[in-house]
Amino acid sequence: MYGWIWRHLPGNTWIRALISLLLVLVVVYVLFQYVFPWAEPLLPFNDVTVNN
Repeated sequence: MYGWIWRHLPGNTWIRALISLLLVLVVVYVLFQYVFPWAEPLLPFNDVTVNN
């Protein structure tokens, strides 16, 4: 998959590396802003019970 993306990016190696970095940053931004907040109520990480 990464090879396919790399081959389809325009420019030389430095431009491709810059575009790849920007793509990674966009994916991380989308995950933190939209996907993780949507999925948080569905995950059981906040269901903490303490027994006496």
